Amino acid sequence: MFATITEDDGDRGQVGIGTLIIFIAMVLVAAVAAGVLINTAGLLESTASDTGQDAQSEVSNQISVVSASGTVGGNNVTGLNFTVMKSAGSGDIDLGDATVEYSTEDVSKTLTFADGAAAGADTFAVTNIDDLSTQLSATSNDIVLSNSSDRVVIQISPSSIGDELQEGEDATVRFVDQSGATTIYGVNVPDTISDEQYVAV
Repeated sequence: MFATITEDDGDRGQVGIGTLIIFIAMVLVAAVAAGVLINTAGLLESTASDTGQDAQSEVSNQISVVSASGTVGGNNVTGLNFTVMKSAGSGDIDLGDATVEYSTEDVSKTLTFADGAAAGADTFAVTNIDDLSTQLSATSNDIVLSNSSDRVVIQISPSSIGDELQEGEDATVRFVDQSGATTIYGVNVPDTISDEQYVAV
């Protein structure tokens, strides 16, 4: 009617407590691992989102060259004028944060924005399309292309760089905006430019 307790039966309780301790330890380890995985997943999602936005900006933000002309002096092109706009679908383009890479067979230069000054050996200038003699400054919103109808002129001075373009020569100009998007324009000087003040390039 009553069970007889022996010494061997006492070992069962010790085994049960050991199993419970192991189970609790496994639950704690699993909880810590889950927390690490959740944090890692959140970090990866944030990084992927930032990378996607940067890639989208590089593709969609483009500086479009509407027209280009060269200023002639002494049968050489001494200055370059690029009428630019932002491409359709791109965000605001701040030319104050842009760079222009000018390269020929003899020279390669990376130019930065000349704040309210003329284009120089290491700088490019931005002017109003109606007044090429007045350089715009960073304090003016005119250097930010926010609408597709906005037009400004980017000026480069090959003569200041020390590489005037002669008849029949060419150059490569890369416009890089603040997002890293690049627009490449090939400059081709006509074979004959004598008696001209401006030539299409």
